[in-house]
Amino acid sequence: MKKAFTLILLFFCFCNIGYSQGKFVIQNKKGSDKIRFKLINNLIVIPVEINGVELSFLLDTGVSKPIIFNFLNVSDTLKIKDAKKIYLRGLGEGESVEALKSKNNVFKVGDAIKLNQDLYAVYDANLNFAPRLGVPVHGILGFDLFKDFVVEINYSHKYIKITDPDKNRYKPCKKCERFNLEFYNNKPYINAKVKINNKQIPVKLLIDSGGSDALWLFEDEALGITSSNRYFDDFLGHGLSGSVYGKRSKIDEFSLNSFVLKRANVAYPDSTSILFAKKISGRNGSLAGNILKRFNIVLNYQEATVTLHKNGYFNDKFSYNKSGIELAHDGVRFVKERENIAPNKNSLINETNQNQTRIVFDSRYKFSLKPAYAIVELRTGSPAHLAGLKNGDIILSVNSKPAHQFTLQQIMQIFYAEDGKKIKLKIDRNGVVLNYSFILKDFFK
Repeated sequence: MKKAFTLILLFFCFCNIGYSQGKFVIQNKKGSDKIRFKLINNLIVIPVEINGVELSFLLDTGVSKPIIFNFLNVSDTLKIKDAKKIYLRGLGEGESVEALKSKNNVFKVGDAIKLNQDLYAVYDANLNFAPRLGVPVHGILGFDLFKDFVVEINYSHKYIKITDPDKNRYKPCKKCERFNLEFYNNKPYINAKVKINNKQIPVKLLIDSGGSDALWLFEDEALGITSSNRYFDDFLGHGLSGSVYGKRSKIDEFSLNSFVLKRANVAYPDSTSILFAKKISGRNGSLAGNILKRFNIVLNYQEATVTLHKNGYFNDKFSYNKSGIELAHDGVRFVKERENIAPNKNSLINETNQNQTRIVFDSRYKFSLKPAYAIVELRTGSPAHLAGLKNGDIILSVNSKPAHQFTLQQIMQIFYAEDGKKIKLKIDRNGVVLNYSFILKDFFK
């Protein structure tokens, strides 16, 4: 099973956006369509076509309007027009960021099309998902799709099904539970319970499919929402307005009626990073991908309901990155690889007796460009930090296997392994090759 990885979590707020700006329409007789997605680090990546250009977007219940990361230089290709400069504010300690609002864009998701979609182009290079996900991600799509359809998110089979509400038929399910949703600024909230220090506490949580963590809670001593003595400080992600830091810990229990998850992961973001988010009346945090993926979900915004059915991920143990290392793609490297062919007798050429110059072309080897993985975050006091690793180190091999033979997610999975596992890394630090090893330790054991 794939583990959950700490990754970027964005939160955008757009107020007073209604249903009157047109809608998506499914262009087939069935009135429904299935769209396959990639599940990467608990995040849903779907194909989206904008103005005839095929792109990849995160499907995020926590955003109100589509965002495109314009530093990827796709605006000219998309022929964005009627742009107007605005400023957006979100999670993080920094200032608002500049964006261009564009009208009348054509969006296509599967068989669904919308002819007059607003789009927000953000130029901040920090909002680049691709290096940490290992796949291209050009933007984020949320409310505009969910408001027009009944949307089934099938995490176990990795597809979403969009259905015209007029053609949707609710099918009773003995093992399912249906919950009412509340909406603030076009974002869905659900009521749940957490058990902290043996105290059961009701909480209102944003349903945030664009976050890869399990659960974020806003500390509130009056309600009893506080971290236990067992926690560590960590980088939680990068929001629209800057980096977000906080505490990582465990809670005794998380429950949605009969669905109960023991010892769930929790993060408590610093209060300075969530001032804007806490303005939502009664909000206590976010419910994110590492819990959501344990259910197959049907979201019906028009009826303000969500139906949950637990799937094969439900009983997965809540793990976390025990190494303290966060990796990202960092360009490419030339790698020498041996080919499985016989030596070429003609591989020695240009040999003279006069100067004994000898140029060797050995056809058994080839040089290829392979992805490079760099350490971009290193938790203070973690096993990797104590071993001597540093930000900027390029990983050359993991447990004696060349790093380029792994995907980014495969390397990160290794860092989520069981307590006591030994990790050996060969790294390149400013041209010097060094070897390090450390033992994974479960902080909460």
